[in-house]
Amino acid sequence: MSDARRIPYGAWPSPITADRAAAGSVGLSETRAIGDATTWLERRPQEGGRSVVVRSGLGAEPVDVTPPGASVRTLVHEYGGGSYAFDGATTYFVNLEDQRLYRQELDGSPTAITPEPATHRGLRYADMSVSPDGRWIASVHERHRDEGVPVNELVVIAADGSVMSTLASGRDFYAFPRWSPDGARIAFIAWDFPRMPWDGTELLVVDVASDGSAGSCREVAGGERDSIFQPAWGPDGSLTFVSDRTDWWNIYREGADGELTNLTPKSAEFAVPMWIFGYSSYDFLSDGRIVCTYRERGVQHVALLDPTTRELLDLDLPYETFDPAVSASGQRVALIAGGPTTPTQVVSLDLSTRAVEVLRESDVVDFDAEYLSVPEPIEFPTTSGQTAFAHYYPPTNPTAVAPDGERPPLLVNVHGGPTSEADPELHLEIQFFTSRGFAYAEVNYRGSTGHGRAYRESLYGRWGVVDVDDAVAAASHLVDRGLADPGRLVISGGSAGGWTTLCALTFRDAFATGTSYFGVSDLEPFAETTHKFESKYLDLLVGPWPEAADLWAERSPVRHAELLSSPLLILQGDEDEVVPPSQAEVIVRALESRGLPYAYLLFEGEQHGFRKMESISRGLSAELTFYGKILGFEPADRLPPLEIVNLPSGGD
Repeated sequence: MSDARRIPYGAWPSPITADRAAAGSVGLSETRAIGDATTWLERRPQEGGRSVVVRSGLGAEPVDVTPPGASVRTLVHEYGGGSYAFDGATTYFVNLEDQRLYRQELDGSPTAITPEPATHRGLRYADMSVSPDGRWIASVHERHRDEGVPVNELVVIAADGSVMSTLASGRDFYAFPRWSPDGARIAFIAWDFPRMPWDGTELLVVDVASDGSAGSCREVAGGERDSIFQPAWGPDGSLTFVSDRTDWWNIYREGADGELTNLTPKSAEFAVPMWIFGYSSYDFLSDGRIVCTYRERGVQHVALLDPTTRELLDLDLPYETFDPAVSASGQRVALIAGGPTTPTQVVSLDLSTRAVEVLRESDVVDFDAEYLSVPEPIEFPTTSGQTAFAHYYPPTNPTAVAPDGERPPLLVNVHGGPTSEADPELHLEIQFFTSRGFAYAEVNYRGSTGHGRAYRESLYGRWGVVDVDDAVAAASHLVDRGLADPGRLVISGGSAGGWTTLCALTFRDAFATGTSYFGVSDLEPFAETTHKFESKYLDLLVGPWPEAADLWAERSPVRHAELLSSPLLILQGDEDEVVPPSQAEVIVRALESRGLPYAYLLFEGEQHGFRKMESISRGLSAELTFYGKILGFEPADRLPPLEIVNLPSGGD
């Protein structure tokens, strides 16, 4: 640091450019261990956000399975997940463009095995599971019509597409169809409005005949306040699943007599909210032991569980974060792991030798690692005598220090969901700001996961209130510690985090400015236009409609535009079916009527969550430009021009 120059916060030069950060946002998910091979799904911003299945054989370099021009992504529930399945050398995948299910042999061309829908993307498939004999594929099926709510069901499809029969119907939602080892049964979960899958689901088992038709069905567990997650069959044919009946997601096993045994009786989370399909927080080794991931007091673990003795042994691995993407074959485990300074990696772990092989990295740190800010987990007091949580990232740059007495601007980021969680993985989008002299805090406000059902449900009925309280409390806590400038507090977030951002800037005066990425601004039209999966979510988060109509209006930021007094940057995808552009446009009109400085960028071809490199990069550079103009610093970067409407100094 002896050679560091004194430069104001926000103006520090950094090698982590907006393009560099966007290029490093490769998404890795859905690992599958298949014999000696491993497959995974790779989302590539540099290819327009295209997702491809990648395969790595024993001692071989990874190769793309998905041919050029195809993108493996289902739009069931709009959020998707569970987009492909493997059976030996055969891949089954959903193609983004038409949402049909395709069959592809290794080194072969894909062939559609489901019909062309009458409505574009009208027949969708997700969460596929192939029968042990390879003859059948069980799948979630979502049927869209020109009008009305989509219909969700479970189907069984012949491997060649010649037959498709309905396995279960009549419920609002289905997930996790999983074949028993003998191929005679399928376990699955189902739930109905207004519940979300983390509120309460039912676990059922249905008999399946040799012709794919459904037989008798029985309920195993679940209910209105019992969230079942990831049913799976052990090598001995016993049924295992995750339940939060104790207020914590623990692993259970059904005995031969139907008795349910908690295999992990502890205050820890062995599951995550099922926002997308395809999660796998545990899997079975060939000897019946279970490899599992869990979260306890904000710390993530990967462990071996003996279901007979219930001994849980943490594995000592050089990682701090573990995604719910665990898959086992024999004594080998494929998983996705990372850490605050370690890019997310696809890892193959041989438990017989303890050898760890990195198959793919989401990024390579090709710059001085001293630019990386290492987060500190913090707990802080908030309203009603409660405690909330965050990851605090200090400004970090080996070439720059701030002038004496200057405190850094603080960017408080609010995760989406809202039932979700911010974890300390390496995200170059965060390092983009911290390496330029921003302090950064990712808030796990009340309603976040990782701290049990009570903490998760503490947001219900109070969305737009306690989440805002906790964002403000996080900023105040860091100001009190001398780690942030009270006059340069910024808030940002996407989706539900965008909602919290808009509420904070409308109903509170703690933040000088902020950015809403595809945020909700008006509850009633949002509920009328959003997708089926979340269409009743507001009944839980705010209050039942129409009985709570006044409360919906009271909480909606755009209904109180006269209170909005802070400049705002709004970023939105033009194809967003979850939070449509109308939600952004109405807040833009409110800003215009108030004469407040604002900038609005609408990204062509983007949906809910930006996937293209150019969109991610443009969003980051727009944020930095906007904050510089509002907070009074000059970024070191040469950034694209940004039109800021109503800015007294004259726009860009």
